Amino acid sequence: MRRQLMRWHPMMDLDRFFDEDAWSHNGFSPAMDVYQDGDDVMAKISLPDIDPKNVEVSVENDVLTVSGQTQEKEEIKHEDYYRKEIREGSFTRSVVLPMKVKSDETKATYEKGMLVITMPKADEVKPKKIAIEARGE
Repeated sequence: MRRQLMRWHPMMDLDRFFDEDAWSHNGFSPAMDVYQDGDDVMAKISLPDIDPKNVEVSVENDVLTVSGQTQEKEEIKHEDYYRKEIREGSFTRSVVLPMKVKSDETKATYEKGMLVITMPKADEVKPKKIAIEARGE
């Protein structure tokens, strides 16, 4: 008996219906964490099996944008799949950063499938220590 890959139907798979990725065509949306670490805003993006040469990172007007693409390594006909969950194609993720950053000092590293972006906070958002001047004691 030969099974066919079922076409997706929203009433048959409600979880996927409400997933934002179900609406993207030939693409996907990788998971991203954004947090602060001392004087930096950090972003971590899970990009397993993606060549970092195919990824672009930009920060403009305090919006971080990461885009790229994967390429299918082996050609298998769509109708020969029983289930296809490994995502491939192009992606773009943009997030408004929680504070101003120095975009010209942003650095990105890729190791073991994880892209880590370090964005130094702008000087005006860093806490400033005020020296106390002692008088007349």
